[in-house]
Amino acid sequence: MSETVGGTPNQHGSAAPPPRDETAGSAPARPLPRHGRLLGVDYGRKRIGLALCDPDRRIASPLETIPNNPQMILRLRKLVAENAVVGMVVGLPLHANGQESEMSAEARGFATWLSEQTQLPVVMWDERYTSAAAESALLEAHLTKGQRRVRVDRIAAQMLLQTFIEAGSPTPDSG
Repeated sequence: MSETVGGTPNQHGSAAPPPRDETAGSAPARPLPRHGRLLGVDYGRKRIGLALCDPDRRIASPLETIPNNPQMILRLRKLVAENAVVGMVVGLPLHANGQESEMSAEARGFATWLSEQTQLPVVMWDERYTSAAAESALLEAHLTKGQRRVRVDRIAAQMLLQTFIEAGSPTPDSG
């Protein structure tokens, strides 16, 4: 059974209030530890792009793209355990003017559900233009449309996570 988040059917059934948005200057429900690997998550209705950073949070690398289906939580839990992930950064899709969209509410609901399912802190991070930048980078690499399609979500997750790292991996008490 799916529930509605922001008027959009939600496959993961989140009913809890969304985590707060680090980009809006408020603290997440549980702060991220200052050190350790983070999983970057580019949420989509069909696919979820994943990226991972090193424990020192210097560089993010694309990891994989998984289908957004009921079994994806099993893969996410396995990746979290195998890579000693201490927290997650989920992309917050915003309009160009910074306003939230229907997809923003859906991503927030997914982030809440993901935190509940993994027992890890999750931070929302502005993902404006990451998918377009990822697509552009893949076009420059002269990949076919099919090759780009299977890579774009994980590259977008990498870009999202890298911008979070470059911003200093903000925590509530770091500002």
